[in-house]
Amino acid sequence: MNWQRLFAGLSSGGGVSRGRVSAGLSSGGGVSWARVSAGLSSVRLRATAAATLVVALVLGVVALVLVGTLRGTLEGNAGAEAVKKAEAVAPYAETLKIGENGEPGLSATVKPAKLLQISGKDGDLYMRQGGVAGVADPDVMLTKEEAASSEWARPHQYAVAGVKVTTADGPAMVWSRVSLAGAEDALRTLYGALLPGVPGVLIVVAGMTWFSVGRALAPVAAIRAKVADITARDLHQRVPVPRSKDEVAALATTVNGTLDRLETAVERHKRFVADAAHELRSPIATLRARLELAPPSELTREALSDVERLQSLAADLLMLAKLDAGEPLRTGELDLGQVAAEESLRTRRRPEVRLELDVQPDVVMNGSRAHLDRLVTNLTDNAVRHAASTVRIRVRAEGDQAVLEVLDDGPGIPVGQREAVFDRFTRLDEARARDAGGAGLGLPIARDIALLHQGTLVYADGGFVARFPLLA
Repeated sequence: MNWQRLFAGLSSGGGVSRGRVSAGLSSGGGVSWARVSAGLSSVRLRATAAATLVVALVLGVVALVLVGTLRGTLEGNAGAEAVKKAEAVAPYAETLKIGENGEPGLSATVKPAKLLQISGKDGDLYMRQGGVAGVADPDVMLTKEEAASSEWARPHQYAVAGVKVTTADGPAMVWSRVSLAGAEDALRTLYGALLPGVPGVLIVVAGMTWFSVGRALAPVAAIRAKVADITARDLHQRVPVPRSKDEVAALATTVNGTLDRLETAVERHKRFVADAAHELRSPIATLRARLELAPPSELTREALSDVERLQSLAADLLMLAKLDAGEPLRTGELDLGQVAAEESLRTRRRPEVRLELDVQPDVVMNGSRAHLDRLVTNLTDNAVRHAASTVRIRVRAEGDQAVLEVLDDGPGIPVGQREAVFDRFTRLDEARARDAGGAGLGLPIARDIALLHQGTLVYADGGFVARFPLLA
């Protein structure tokens, strides 16, 4: 199991860091379309929109039914009242006759001895002795017409009812009307409550849904943030388990179980690599000693070269195991320029390669001398291996950072492979020759050392650049 590749996306040494992801999503301090699109596709927003839409549809249907029912009830009540009024007047209308002027109305010539008075809502239908009966209620009319006058009973303004009667002049109709103004007032009051009330309810529903879903998804956000922070170096961390005992708690428990198994597998792999590297050192050293004491020949020289490669590989594996184990560094104040000068001069160089030093004095940082020696050695060996004629090593202070540059005049690294060279056991095609290329561990070790010192190591045009915090 290659757990280093498994965690290539999690570790800050390889892959893309969270800082670069954030930088890619936003530019110039503005919000990018990627972030806007992610916000629009969030579960919280979709749940809020769905709940608000459902409630809006329900409220719309309820409002339509309520308005229709109320209008029908009020108009029905007005119609029933009109019928009652017409039926109440009908017995008295039979004793009357249509006025001689031909105009609709209630009037009659009565005997002097007869007196009749009908109490109405807005007045009385009364008869005086020797006089003419008149109607004080304008909402009652006696006419021979089969339909009430449209001017008298305007549509949508009155509820109209008619009763057939027989008068002295023959068949006639008693019409009564009841105003619908009260119904319209009641409906206007209902509209006044619904128009601001429905949007207000929708706002409350949207706010409560947004808040509730946010509360429900808060543990998921905490789990995601913790998983994003867990790398191959800190598999001991676990995601928080909410107390709700729901599906989110089950998810957190499952994730923690997976991390337990992964941590166990990684620890076993680390121990295997460390033990194998440690156990290989003694037999390799013995084999090298025997080859050096053997009579010189072409075969012994090739075998000795292979043994040296094995020694270097075992040392690299042991260093990786120590780095992955997270052993605490023994740090102290040191001059980066002095470390770079001393270690680069110890590096074996090809005769045709010239080494140039440009070291600024008093570039002091806090670090481990052994680890920084290894970083400089690995970078210098890589530069010497690929240089055409010159290797330049520069050390300077830049702001609050100590900068180490290891440059060469070789072919360089293509843009698409400048991050791939920091993956373990990765070598470019021109470095795969057995006598020229390394095992593909020097640069990954150098980057891990830089990260342990809160620094960075990247490839720039012409070579590698490492940056470390200056000692304040």
